[in-house]
Amino acid sequence: MAAASRGESPGAAGALLAAIGAVGFSGKAILIKLAYFYPVDAVTLLALRMLMSLPFFLFMALLSGRNPGYSLERGDWGAILGLGFLGYYLASYLDFLGLQYISAGLERLILFLYPTMVLAISALVLKLPVTRRHVAALGLSYGGIMLVFADNVRLAGDVAGTALGSLLVFGSALSYAVYLVWGGQVITRLGSVRFTAYAMTVASVLCIIQFAFTHPWSALVLPAPVYGYGFLMAVLSTVLPVWATSEGIRRIGASRAALVGAIGPVSTLFLANLFLDEPITAPQLAGAGLVLVGVLLLSLKAGTPPARS
Repeated sequence: MAAASRGESPGAAGALLAAIGAVGFSGKAILIKLAYFYPVDAVTLLALRMLMSLPFFLFMALLSGRNPGYSLERGDWGAILGLGFLGYYLASYLDFLGLQYISAGLERLILFLYPTMVLAISALVLKLPVTRRHVAALGLSYGGIMLVFADNVRLAGDVAGTALGSLLVFGSALSYAVYLVWGGQVITRLGSVRFTAYAMTVASVLCIIQFAFTHPWSALVLPAPVYGYGFLMAVLSTVLPVWATSEGIRRIGASRAALVGAIGPVSTLFLANLFLDEPITAPQLAGAGLVLVGVLLLSLKAGTPPARS
């Protein structure tokens, strides 16, 4: 109603929100790579991000808990714990580790493969049929990734490091895909914003516990720019895109939001070039195009939510 009173299209507002979410999530890789210029490891940086995000998600959980709707049952709490571990803690941890070895552009493209993993898991576990469209989408997506991977190996000259980083980020995408398949019904019952607030709170606590068991608290004494990057990760690449993506899906639906979300990997390539001096090459653009076409063939048909943190 507010958008209508200002003469704005609800569809346009939803698309803008979905775009903000996609670019915000994509910017996380840039901030992580910038922070890695300083003496900080993945566990410490992830804990810093979650420490700064936790107050926002606690506030979101408090607000969403006041709204009338589905009441949490004992089984829901178990699902929230398990899904928070898979979808946000483990996926984030593997992603942070992988970015120590590969470029931000390759990282975002690998993460963008998660709809293909949802398809594979659904076919294996739920026995859903695989069509020729699906096979073509898989071929395009993974062919594009191999093209970008080969170009990254050529530029970095490090086959082992690029392979390790790619496998870690692939594991991150796979963890998120399992989260989506497992959590679909729970998310539908509780609402995406409410569930995300609870699951991100769980993930934040797990990240802080991991840090507490593996590092002294003095490890949080870091160069000032790292705190700045951590805060930007928490606000611009975690809290804001989570809210914007959820609101965008509510306004225009998951399929249209997935289409808008395709700008995420492309924006990462250009942001990485601008802030990290990562080159943009013809093989990268061609590979990114293949991945985007392949994933969108799946996402637009199935209504898969856009990529996340």
